[in-house]
Amino acid sequence: VHISVVGEDEMRISWIMDNSSAPATVDYGTSPGVYTNSTNGETTSYSYVFYKSGEIYDAVIGPLQPNSTYYYRCSSNSDREFSFKTPPAQLPIKFAVSGDLGQTEWTNSTLNHISNSNYDMLLLPGDLSYADTLQSRWDSFGLLVEPLASQRPWMVTQGNHEIEEIPIIHSQPFTAYNARWRMPFENSGSTSNLYYSFDVAGVHVVMLGSYTNFDPNSDQYAWLQADLGMVDRSKTPWIVVLLHAPWYNSNTAHQGEHESVDMKASMEGLLYQARVDVVFAGHVHAYERFTRVYNDTADNCGPVYITIGDGGNREGLAKTYINPQPPISLFREASFGHGEFEVLNATHALWTWHRNDDDEPVVADSTWLTSHSSDPDC
Repeated sequence: VHISVVGEDEMRISWIMDNSSAPATVDYGTSPGVYTNSTNGETTSYSYVFYKSGEIYDAVIGPLQPNSTYYYRCSSNSDREFSFKTPPAQLPIKFAVSGDLGQTEWTNSTLNHISNSNYDMLLLPGDLSYADTLQSRWDSFGLLVEPLASQRPWMVTQGNHEIEEIPIIHSQPFTAYNARWRMPFENSGSTSNLYYSFDVAGVHVVMLGSYTNFDPNSDQYAWLQADLGMVDRSKTPWIVVLLHAPWYNSNTAHQGEHESVDMKASMEGLLYQARVDVVFAGHVHAYERFTRVYNDTADNCGPVYITIGDGGNREGLAKTYINPQPPISLFREASFGHGEFEVLNATHALWTWHRNDDDEPVVADSTWLTSHSSDPDC
């Protein structure tokens, strides 16, 4: 079971079962065991080479009150009651941010830390299960993250490990990802589950697709240009962007890749003109925080770029950095961990990075950010 926000007052409940005769029903209410509302959803499945998925259930419930706890059960199964808390309608809001999660002991450590962080929503910039064509790993990943992902909305975008395209044998990319992790792309005018946006509290969150077309003639480019052009900074004073392959990176891993270099060349100007505040990326299995940057140069009106691909994957850490450290790179370390982005009000937010090796309250790196919307120079 995992949940994701749809619009401002609805939640998508997604779950997978082997039993195809179970109803696609979510019963929910504000008290344990008392379900005053019921919604019917839809059922899908997918095939991948010789694998056939279980029944994938999907139901959108609401309208829901902000900052409230709801209790729910899926397919009328009274043996398994879940609860979730809706995000707040206004600031403050706290995001947990973690990329390249995987399914290792380090992943367990990261999830334990995140569970103690009292967050409102998790943002994941790609590389979820590391199934890499072995579809049963999607199921084990779903079970691994269920204790957290059933309680708070998880908003995700895709990474390279979600592509799962095999020439001739299975030519359709993102089959499992799109079937299992459906995001509210239609609500933002997107035609693809691989890129979308949403508003929560006072933050406009944009999820971009590093592994689908992004050149100036692409649908994604046109969509992004239109989406950023419609942002109302009086309503959402903060703009946060997530993508998988980082545009700025002083680690030796993943240098010079098309998804980083060409996507940056294509889209960096759009983000700069829109005065995006922060860009979170994954892909590099380490942590790095840059200053505000545009066109490879420190720029007070550019976004802060943060690489947070240190969730716990089975490929290990990317331990080698380029020396000397570039002046625009302020902090870098190859350790597993997670980040917390706490947007306190329209002007100020606190970013903290937490190593798995430390207690969760221990902060390994932190910085205060001021929104561009409150800076008259930008």
